[in-house]
Amino acid sequence: MINLHKIGSNRIRTPFALKRVPTALTQLRASRRAVIFGTLLAATGGLRLARSEAASHALAMHGEPEWGSNFTHPTYANPAASKGGQLVHGVLGTFDCLNPFIVKGISAANMRGYVIESLLARGYDEPFTLYGLLAESVETDAARNYVTFTLNPAARFSDGRPVTPADIIFSWELLRDRGRPNFRTYYIKVVKAEQTGERTIRFDLTGADDRELPLIIGLMPVLAKHAINPATFEDTSFDPLLGSGPYVVSAVKPGDTVTFRRDNNYWGRDLPINRGLWNFDTIRFDYYRDGNTHFEAFKKGLYDLRVETDPGRWQMAYEFPALRAGHVVKEDMPYGLPKGMNGLVFNTRRAIFSDVRVREAILQLFDFEWINHNYFFDLYKRTASYFDGCDLSAYGVAANERERELLKLFPDAVRADIMDGMWSPPVTDGSGRDRRNLGHAFALFKAAGYELKGTQLTNVGTGRPLSFEILTTTRDQERLALAFVRSLKRAGIEARVRTVDATQFERRRIAFDFDMMEYRWEQSLSPGNEQLFYWGSGAADQQGSRNYMGVKSKAVDAMIAAMLAATGRTDFVAATRALDRILLSGFYVVPLYFPPVQWVARWTRIEHPSHTSLFGYLPETWWQTDLKP
Repeated sequence: MINLHKIGSNRIRTPFALKRVPTALTQLRASRRAVIFGTLLAATGGLRLARSEAASHALAMHGEPEWGSNFTHPTYANPAASKGGQLVHGVLGTFDCLNPFIVKGISAANMRGYVIESLLARGYDEPFTLYGLLAESVETDAARNYVTFTLNPAARFSDGRPVTPADIIFSWELLRDRGRPNFRTYYIKVVKAEQTGERTIRFDLTGADDRELPLIIGLMPVLAKHAINPATFEDTSFDPLLGSGPYVVSAVKPGDTVTFRRDNNYWGRDLPINRGLWNFDTIRFDYYRDGNTHFEAFKKGLYDLRVETDPGRWQMAYEFPALRAGHVVKEDMPYGLPKGMNGLVFNTRRAIFSDVRVREAILQLFDFEWINHNYFFDLYKRTASYFDGCDLSAYGVAANERERELLKLFPDAVRADIMDGMWSPPVTDGSGRDRRNLGHAFALFKAAGYELKGTQLTNVGTGRPLSFEILTTTRDQERLALAFVRSLKRAGIEARVRTVDATQFERRRIAFDFDMMEYRWEQSLSPGNEQLFYWGSGAADQQGSRNYMGVKSKAVDAMIAAMLAATGRTDFVAATRALDRILLSGFYVVPLYFPPVQWVARWTRIEHPSHTSLFGYLPETWWQTDLKP
C-alpha cells in the first residue's frame, strides 16, 4: 500500500465526460459551413438568437435552468441523508495511472468524480444544464461568442490555497496543449482567455460557431497551477493530482485498489448543488480482472452495489443466500437518457451494401423475437431509433411542421412511412422461421436485382451470389452473429463469421476494413458536435471516425448544422428527429436491442434516494444505513 494521507488533498463533483471528437471534425470547412447554413437559412427563414444573458447561477444549453437561483438541493438527492461510513465499488479492469486527463496509461476510475472539480456542475434532472460550483456565476451573450465566469470567493484547493483566475487559465492552456484529444479539440476553439477582474475570467469564443462551447468550458477540470509541472504532466504516475473536490486520495495499491477519504475542510459542502451528495467518509474502488470473480465478490459482500449488463445473469444468477435473506435487493431503475443505437453495421463502402433495398431486405431477416426469448429471457427491447427512449426519437411520431420545413429541400431523404411515424423494425412470430418476413425480404431483393438460383441468392446482372463476412471479437458478438447467419442462410445468403482478437478488431474497425460488424453509438440528451464524427460526410473517409457505415448525405450534414445552430429546445428536438428520420431511411444498420432500465443490485446496508435522476442511478447521492449514533 502507498500511504497518501499526507499528500495534498483533492476533490470534485460528479463524473463529467466530454464528448470525444477528433480535431479535424469539430468544425466544418468554411465552404461546407457556408453551404449548409445557407441551406438552413433558406429552409427556416433565418436563425433566431436568444436575448443576451446576464450573469446567472446556471447555464442551460436550451431554454432556462429548471432550478432557480434559490434552489436548496438537487431533486435527486436527499439533503437529510446520513453522513459517514464507507462505500465500496467493484470495478472490472485495472489501472496504471491516477491522471485521467492524459493519453498515456489507464486511469483509475472516478478521479474526476471525487477529486477534481469544474467551474460548473451538471444538473442530472435536465438534458444539459450546469449550475454554479467553483464559479458562483456565469455570463454569455446571445450568439455565445464569449463566456465569463466569476469564481466563488470560498473556493479552495484541498491544501487550503484559493482557486484563482490564474488556475483557470493554466488549466485551459495545459489541457489544450497536453491533455487528451477531446480536450484539445474543444479548447483550441477558444481565441483567448483572460482575467478581467479579481475573480472573473473571460473566454473569447469568436468564430467558434459552437453554442455548446460555453458549457464545455464550464465542465473543464480545474487544476492547481502551483502543484503541477507541465513538463511532466503527460507522464503516468500514481501521485494524485491536487484538487478542490470533496475527497482526497488516501491510499493506492497499484492496479488493485484506490481509496478516497472525505476532506473535512471541503469548501463546497454547503453549496445547493452538493446538498445530499458525497455522504460517505471513505469510498474505495476494488479492481477485478475476471468477470466471474467480479460477480462472486459481490455475492460475498466484498463490494456494495453492482450494475448488471448480462440479462441471463440478472435473471438466473442472483438467487444466492444473501438475496434470499433480504440482505441484497435487485432493482430496476428507470432512466431518461437515449438508449443509443446498437446495431449490426453495414459498410456501404462495399458494393454489396450500396443498395438501400438490399440493406432493408437483410434487416427483414433478423429475428429479434426469437433471439430475445432464447438468449435474453425477453428482457431486451428492440432498438428502433438512433435516439431511442427519449423526446429526441422520431420513432412512432409523425414529423411536425418544423421538421418538414427543415427537410423540404431534401424531398427524397426520408421515406413516407418514417416521416409519418408509421415505420417499425420488423416483428416475427418468434419461431426462427418466419415466412412472412422472408417473403418481404425476397420482394426487396428482387427489386434490387437478386433472385434465387438453386439455394443461392444471386445478382441477376453479375451472376455473383450475395455473400459477406460478419466481423466479431467477443463470445456474445459471435453467438449473435451465428444466429443471424442461420436466418440469412434460409434466404440463400452466404454469411461467414470472422472472430478476431481485440487488437485486430480495433485495427480493422478504424480502417473500415469489414463488411458488417456490431457497434453501439452512445447518445446524450444534448447531442452536438460529435454527430459530425458519427454521421457527417467529412467523417466517411476519415479513418478513426465513427462513421462506420460510410454515410455521405447533404441532408444529414444540414440536420446536424441545424442541431448545432438551434437556440431553443423545440427547434433542437425538431432537427434531431429529422436527423433520426434520415438515418432510419438509409437502413445503415440492423437495429439490435437495449435494456429498458438499469439493472442494479445492492447490499441493503446502502440506501439511495426515492427519486432516480434523468441520468439514472447516482452513487454520489447514496448513503449508509447502519451507522451507529
